[in-house]
Amino acid sequence: MSGPLAVMWSGGKDSALAAWRARMSGRELRWAVTAYDEATDRVRFHATRIDRVHAQVMAAGLEHLAVPTSPETFDDRVRAALSGLAARGCTGVVFGDIHLADVRTWYEARTAAAGLEHLEPLWGERPAALIQDAAREGFRAVITCVDRGRLAPSWLGRVIDEVSASELVALGIDACGENGEYHSYAFAGPLFPRPVPWALGERRADGRFEQVDIVARLEDSTPPAVLRSA
Repeated sequence: MSGPLAVMWSGGKDSALAAWRARMSGRELRWAVTAYDEATDRVRFHATRIDRVHAQVMAAGLEHLAVPTSPETFDDRVRAALSGLAARGCTGVVFGDIHLADVRTWYEARTAAAGLEHLEPLWGERPAALIQDAAREGFRAVITCVDRGRLAPSWLGRVIDEVSASELVALGIDACGENGEYHSYAFAGPLFPRPVPWALGERRADGRFEQVDIVARLEDSTPPAVLRSA
């Protein structure tokens, strides 16, 4: 199958790497789709505000489709967003899953229902090798959320680079955080013609999770309006 693709974009390093690999395979990448919590204006788990995710997508040169959801509406609105992409000429969706079969199956059923190809460029790779390869390729991300039962809070706000990637591997956890050890905000790498400006904001605790805000740097201009989809 050929034609333009969308990427399911959480703002983390895995979605950025998956998007880049799809592009390097020769496919046209046109849209980024972000489902976020409409009550908080944040991506769930990553805890990143949707305006900061929008800044990433703009830096990557993609069109952003931000989908407000709640636990009750998530399924219906994701299905509607996928159907809407198909109506606009999208032929497939790229995902950054690595080994969580239940997550892949859930999305795969919905992309198929919308008549879209389901692409998983990272699937089946060893997390330890994947994160180190991504760091060597120049991808950079900052850790925005940690599960304190799996990763020390001292990791919060650290940048994932070649050194810290090796440290994560040495800890013996899933180095990519696929099991929820941590979440991240990608800001540089081959996908981005220019790095995404960012700064750390306030820290907060949410049950077993500790999170830090990603905010615009003081010298940045007012962030562009976010394209939202019902």
